[in-house]
Order: sequence, then structure tokens, then C-alpha cells
Amino acid sequence: MDQPNYITPAGYAALSAEYRQLLGEERPKLVDVISWAAGNGDRSENGDYIYGRKRLREIDRRLAWLARRMKAAKVIDPAAQPDRHRVFFGATVTIADEDDAERVLTIVGDDETETGSGRIGWGAPLARALRGAAVGDVRRVILPGGEKEYEVIAIAYPATERFASTD
Repeated sequence: MDQPNYITPAGYAALSAEYRQLLGEERPKLVDVISWAAGNGDRSENGDYIYGRKRLREIDRRLAWLARRMKAAKVIDPAAQPDRHRVFFGATVTIADEDDAERVLTIVGDDETETGSGRIGWGAPLARALRGAAVGDVRRVILPGGEKEYEVIAIAYPATERFASTD
């Protein structure tokens, strides 16, 4: 990878949790099933063995992918963004199109994308177009459905947490 994998702390925790669950729980159980199935004789017609080996390869591929993504991860806390007047990673942006239809989007890491809930990846065309925009800026983006213009209506970042000192 030539670019860092920008990700929020919550996104990194989700990748890490999936990695731990696959490596620590699902894979060992599957290895036990495969070992048991291998001891039952003819492996060519043994469904538990055949399915188990196939599933084990899938898990190993997913573990390798997760490991690469976590290694390349650059965790950025949106709450620590110093310039809150422009759109950067982690911003929640309200935009309006030419028809004054408003959308609220949060720019997150590409591994955290959930388009249905308004979470778009940092590398998405709309996110790239909005980078660095301020309230009132109009940005043009080329989408699969054609070219559209969006005006930035509002920009918000998560509140910074302040912990009281217990000294």
C-alpha cells in the first residue's frame, strides 16, 4: 500500500476485535472439527473435512487482510482536529445539492464505510471533493450518475473529551 489506511479509533477497534475473534475463537474450533473429520477415514467424501478446509482458507485470507490493514492503519481521532472550520477526516458534513436536498455525511476510513448510515470512505469521490471545504463552499463531483454540485451547509466534529485530573 502506498497510502496510509486512515481510520478512526472505533474503526481500528472493530478491525482488531474481528481479528481476535477469528484467530482466538473461530479458527481453533474449526481446526478441532477438521482434525476430528480427518480421523473419520475417507476424506474425499467427508463433508465436514471438505467444508472445514475451505472455511479455514477463508478465515486465513481474512486474517491476512486484517493484519495488512491494521499494519497500514493510521489512527486519527476526529475529536482532536484542530481546524474545525474545514472538512477533514472524521468531519460530519451537511451538504445540499442543486435541488436543495440535504444529506448528512461523516467522512471515515475506507474500512468503516456504511453508505446507508451516511458514513462514506475517505477515498470516495464525494469525500475527496469535500476535503478542505468550508461552510458555504460549492464543490463539484463526478459520480456514476453524472456530475453534481454540492454546497457545504454545516461542518461538525465530535466533542473533545476532557478528563478531570485525580491528583
